[in-house]
Amino acid sequence: MQYLPEMRICFVGDSFVNGTGDPECLGWAGRICANANKIGYDITYYNLGIRRDTTTDIAKRWLQEVILRLPQEYNGKIVFSFGLNDTTLENGKTRVNFTDSIQNTHQILRLAKQLYPVLMIGPAPYQDQEDPERRQRIISLAEKFALICQELSIPYLNIFPILEKSNIWINQAKANDGVHPKAEGYAEFAQIVEKWDAWHSLINNSL
Repeated sequence: MQYLPEMRICFVGDSFVNGTGDPECLGWAGRICANANKIGYDITYYNLGIRRDTTTDIAKRWLQEVILRLPQEYNGKIVFSFGLNDTTLENGKTRVNFTDSIQNTHQILRLAKQLYPVLMIGPAPYQDQEDPERRQRIISLAEKFALICQELSIPYLNIFPILEKSNIWINQAKANDGVHPKAEGYAEFAQIVEKWDAWHSLINNSL
């Protein structure tokens, strides 16, 4: 098999990026890279997903973590996916207020775009039985992320409405810890990303 030129991709985000709950320890990010490598791509894959991380947490850490893994002499790229943890209620208020979530995200993506090819994937759905208003907060955040990415010319995948219709994702999350699916749920997420034109542009160096 003849491999394409080497590339390094950092996946930055929260527990869904990490693949929490997947007994195969791949998540969606590991799956799309493994599948790409099987057909000839030469991808070095870095998973920088941290459980419970908010946009505030990611804003503080992402640059140092990415620069260490993507030195300028290599073909480096970043895929971001986060936002859900900002919407969690703690002590009567969200962990990160809406305005700060938007400012953090704009700051992260604006700088990242100056340094590397970048993709952004919105927050995945989570059915919070104790906080029925959370669904709308996630939707609002995902829609605002779309506007930020449009402004910065960053490809954006709003995965929320797609996965919300997925019985596999929703039912596995309910049966697991209430939030994270198992292998089949992450495989569903991976298939959505693999059908996204921007993912193909990224790995074909045409983004």
